[in-house]
Amino acid sequence: MCITGSLTDFSLPEIFRLLGKGHHTGLLTVNTDVSTPVTPNGVCYVWVYRGRIVAIDSQLKHLGLIKLIAQRQWMDRSQLTQLSESLPQEQPLGTYLQKQRLLTLQQIKWLFQIQVLRPTCTLFQLKTGHFKFSHEVKLPMLGMTGLSLNTLGANLLGLRSLRNWDALSDKFPDVNAGLVSITGHPRYPLNALESQVWEYTSGTVSLREIAKQLRLSVKTVQQIAFRLMTVGLVEEVPLVIHAPCPQSVDAIATPLHPEATDQPVSHSFLHNLMGFLADKSKQLPLRAA
Repeated sequence: MCITGSLTDFSLPEIFRLLGKGHHTGLLTVNTDVSTPVTPNGVCYVWVYRGRIVAIDSQLKHLGLIKLIAQRQWMDRSQLTQLSESLPQEQPLGTYLQKQRLLTLQQIKWLFQIQVLRPTCTLFQLKTGHFKFSHEVKLPMLGMTGLSLNTLGANLLGLRSLRNWDALSDKFPDVNAGLVSITGHPRYPLNALESQVWEYTSGTVSLREIAKQLRLSVKTVQQIAFRLMTVGLVEEVPLVIHAPCPQSVDAIATPLHPEATDQPVSHSFLHNLMGFLADKSKQLPLRAA
């Protein structure tokens, strides 16, 4: 089963949110015409296991992790090749190397940061392209460190460090809308500015007013709000616009002309009216009760 779409319709943070909330497992393929360090050939592969990112690579050969280890000269390339051939099934390469005490946990964490965290920020800058998510895909044990990151957490970390928001600006919540909390309390540690915006998630204050109260730019508040939305903490809600009350009835109504209330009803008018009603009653067909 595959899910396909365009990045102009669904941004990667929005896609990550769906994968995280659904605890999906599979391969997310991103195709774009833009050449970046993550997409040198116009394509990037993101492996997800139960809603958690386990590896990112620009190729399907799963050699990116081996290349990183060799570049740091932590192990010889030929030694890594031999170890990869004897790698136990269903065990990530990083986990195996750590168990063999060939790499430390700190080294594994560094590899995961370079392999997953940094590319995520670059991917968020993509404005055009297409994506495909395939469910029935085998995980690349040879290209995995053994560490993983929830896709929602990846959104939070990636968007915090994002410098160029051009690709996501059309996804920002409306400045005249409000924010309402979904969870009651944050599931993730928030930084200072995020915590301040969180205090206004009652759905009664517009983003424009929040920016004014916190003395921040409206764009900054929109970025923070989008960040909180993509990790499933808040939702955008329209604010009720209270229209001015219409003029009271007393002010609108005008009294009848005095002459209209003082003139008595003539007897001839009443006599003619009664006769008209009597004629009408004779014309009505009778129906059985």
